[in-house]
Amino acid sequence: MNLNKNLLTTGPIRQTLLHLTLPMMMGMIGMVIFNIIDTYFIGKLGTIQLTAMSYTLPVIMIVGSIAMGISVSITAVVSLAIGEENTYKVQRLTTDGIFLSLLLVGIISLFGYISIYPLFLLLGATSEVMPFIDQYMSIWYFGTITIVIPMVGNSAIRATGDTKTPAKIMLVAVIINIILDPIFIFGLGPIPNMGITGAAIATVISRSITLFVSMWMLIRKVKIISFILPSIKQLITSWKIILHIGLPAIATGMIIPFSTGIITKMISVFGNSAVAAFGIASRIESVALIFLMALGSVLSPFVGQNIGSKKYDRVKQGIKYSHLFSIIWGICIAILLAIFGRNIGKYFDSSTEVIKIVSIYFLIRPISFGFQGIFKQVTTIFNVLKKPINSSLIIIFQMFVLYIPLSFLGAEIFGLYGIFFAMSTSYIITGIISALFLKFSINKYIQVFSNY
Repeated sequence: MNLNKNLLTTGPIRQTLLHLTLPMMMGMIGMVIFNIIDTYFIGKLGTIQLTAMSYTLPVIMIVGSIAMGISVSITAVVSLAIGEENTYKVQRLTTDGIFLSLLLVGIISLFGYISIYPLFLLLGATSEVMPFIDQYMSIWYFGTITIVIPMVGNSAIRATGDTKTPAKIMLVAVIINIILDPIFIFGLGPIPNMGITGAAIATVISRSITLFVSMWMLIRKVKIISFILPSIKQLITSWKIILHIGLPAIATGMIIPFSTGIITKMISVFGNSAVAAFGIASRIESVALIFLMALGSVLSPFVGQNIGSKKYDRVKQGIKYSHLFSIIWGICIAILLAIFGRNIGKYFDSSTEVIKIVSIYFLIRPISFGFQGIFKQVTTIFNVLKKPINSSLIIIFQMFVLYIPLSFLGAEIFGLYGIFFAMSTSYIITGIISALFLKFSINKYIQVFSNY
């Protein structure tokens, strides 16, 4: 492994950020298409099946948030180790991080499998929807290992400055899922029509193949996996480093699916059509946010390597450009969705009510996209600065001080659409406050460490 190969500490900053973001964006688009394809084909089965998929979203996000928490930490600590040019530390942290994430997600998945019915009934699922949720999740839980390794492994690869390899790995899963989804959902030849169960099987198979591709890349190409068995002391040391950022990241990551579950429960009061529409809109929204999420992800290795090399001016300029990119992208996407959003729902569901709710959602939510991008960037950077508590406080503020209380208030006054207004308002306020907080914190960080 050559630590200098992909260092991000030289060259024009704007071009560097775009060079990192575009491949990352393509990979993320692939994973979003993965989810949209599932939504599209399941929508052909009926509104009830589509509603069932919408209910699974917050629970799937819980498992994903654990893997993401470790991934965020891996990117941060590995990029810092690369900046320090410490090859042993890079390999040790990557290997031990993958093992830790498998252990944590395995425990959560087991608990989730045995609590499918009580958990989803608590979220507001009806007896009409529950059988379809059970069919999907009972398969999905067994495939969680195929989600974790690519997520954590790709984060380690991105820490080196390579965003093309993770993009390729993610695209493998998309291509396979596009092929397998209609076969397993509707049946082909000897494979019977399995409906929503088939969607889960296709997901697990495509993710399994991605797992093997990811491991091959980690071992053979990037060479950041260690086959030397660590001592207990070494393992604990690695886990302490990872969990210093990982635990707050996991905890705050849990807040998002938890709050999504609360919002889903609130939306369920307005009927299955409202839940189905929210599920469609959420998945399309993830496409609109893809550039901002990619930019937020690549900031971690960029800031990490430059902090590790004590190039603080590059860090400040990179943050400035990223915030500007977010606002410009947010404005452009808001205009596009205001014009074309009304036609999106009809491609997923024929229900007039579902189509109407989706179109109104896209008149309200996109106005906050640029600020949501800044929010994502700030929380990522605080993790790299080894200040995960700051990141957690920002997320808690957005969710529990603004989003959820405003949603209750909005629902009481304006009904379903008041919840959409609450989401936008919470991101606008938090985006502004978090940007100011980060500016102050960066200046203070530089004052403390510039002389070391």
